[in-house]
Amino acid sequence: MSNELSDAQFETLHGGCAGLLISVGEDRFPTTAFVWALSASRQTVRFGAEGSATLANLERERRASLQIIGSRNRVFLIKGTTRLAKPRLETVPFESVMMALEITEVKDQTWPEVYVRELVYEWISERREEWRAIEQAVYQELREWKE
Repeated sequence: MSNELSDAQFETLHGGCAGLLISVGEDRFPTTAFVWALSASRQTVRFGAEGSATLANLERERRASLQIIGSRNRVFLIKGTTRLAKPRLETVPFESVMMALEITEVKDQTWPEVYVRELVYEWISERREEWRAIEQAVYQELREWKE
């Protein structure tokens, strides 16, 4: 385990990818939310978060884990402290914030005998191209934000 992203993990997140955010609910049980995530540095990952329960969990606990199931069988879990990076993502048509996850631990979860398929969003509506463009715009906003 490490407290920063490896070269391969950084590369996986640098272009942006889907992730599964794990936070602690008010009932003390884990809760999950799908997010768009991107590595800002080897020690910080940015992600978009929406939903009153998820945001309340992050605000209350100030910690979370982020499960990444990336391309080329890159599977890893990032743990860290969370903070609000930007109060509104401009590129999405719904209320969403930009959060920063300051890494405290990264655990490589690849299995030598198994190939795990990448977690990706597959837009199925007639608005598919619009949602793909929104997704790419979110990654660009996460990448370009200057704190």
